[in-house]
Amino acid sequence: MDYLEIQGEHKLQGSIKISGAKNSALPLLALSLISKNTMELQNLPEVADINTFAKLLTILGANITSDYDGHRKINTSNIQSTKAVYDIVRKMRASILVLGPLLARFGHCEVSLPGGCAIGARPVDLHIKAMQTLGAKIEVKGGYILATAKNGLKGSNIVFDKITVTGTSNVVMAAALAYGTTRIINAAKEPEVVQICQALKENGIHINGIGTSEIEIEGSCGELVDFKPIRVIPDRIEAGTYLCAGAITNSNICITNIIEEHINGIISKLREIGFETSCKTDSHNNTKIEIFPTSKPLKPFRITTTEYPGFPTDMQAQFMALSTQCNGSSFIKETLFENRFMHVNELQRLGADITIDANIAQINGKTELIGADVMATDLRASSALVLAALVAKGTTRIHRIYHLDRGYEKLEEKLTALGAKVTRLYE
Repeated sequence: MDYLEIQGEHKLQGSIKISGAKNSALPLLALSLISKNTMELQNLPEVADINTFAKLLTILGANITSDYDGHRKINTSNIQSTKAVYDIVRKMRASILVLGPLLARFGHCEVSLPGGCAIGARPVDLHIKAMQTLGAKIEVKGGYILATAKNGLKGSNIVFDKITVTGTSNVVMAAALAYGTTRIINAAKEPEVVQICQALKENGIHINGIGTSEIEIEGSCGELVDFKPIRVIPDRIEAGTYLCAGAITNSNICITNIIEEHINGIISKLREIGFETSCKTDSHNNTKIEIFPTSKPLKPFRITTTEYPGFPTDMQAQFMALSTQCNGSSFIKETLFENRFMHVNELQRLGADITIDANIAQINGKTELIGADVMATDLRASSALVLAALVAKGTTRIHRIYHLDRGYEKLEEKLTALGAKVTRLYE
């Protein structure tokens, strides 16, 4: 099993190109299941989750080819199976995204109950209830969701009790092929949801309310969609992680291939802490964001995670690592996932002063971190340990980095290009 060995206390310098967003690429891959033609996706991140989802599509019968990194062509015209098997789905919760498009296209499917990071309950009941509202008959049996809609899905009003990103995407894909109009109330507004809606709208599906909490989709009555090439949006969480790498090491780094609007909340918090940033867009609409070192003590902060456009839960762990270098007490309130403080124990092994009270973490700084052996518990927790290791004295070894490989493309290569001392080793 691979692990990372990081020598701390090295300044960073340079520029990093942000990869495509994993959380946008996954629903776009699922979208290929309702494509009439060969779908072409560009700017896909080369990470484990993408490969897992591609394997799932291949098992279903899709033909996937690639001309170069970040590019795949997916043809689903010869799908031979509508069963998403446990062996694949258990590795990644996002596999539930095949439920809507398979059901809408074929009128039946079997999808294993999903697995993935152990960061708390992410129930599929919202997905199941939504499909039932669209007219599907659903039974959960033997660890599988058995769904049928012999006469197709019927447009309806769907009210989510809780905002759900994958749930919204699943319904949008299913509604695109349904008969009649579907209205989603309390829909997720994340950029990843916006992209899948825009992809459908740009290719003939009538959708209103994109980017709002109420989305209206006029179904195609079973007619498949003829997609033009789609370019995956930049990964706002990867961008935020590298900005935090610049912040925690008090270094000057620049990130490129990013949409500023998607990370406004992250940039605002970095400025509150005491860092100056600049954003420039050239004539080709390429945006770069730069963070500068500061000579002043870093200020403590408060964060409450919430749905977009609020502060993202996927950046909570990285800012917790950064807070160890701030002067005073910082507070982080996690409102979305009850088990997303599992990285606290590992940060404490490095010397962090953190106390937990229910869903609120208090981090007292500034703390001198000392390298140690630590263990990754989930994707974003892994990146927090990397950030802490960059500023810790001595050597830190981060084990179980398969979590990192799920969502960060060429992490050690990019950090090394910035001047970090990072080595991937095998144990």
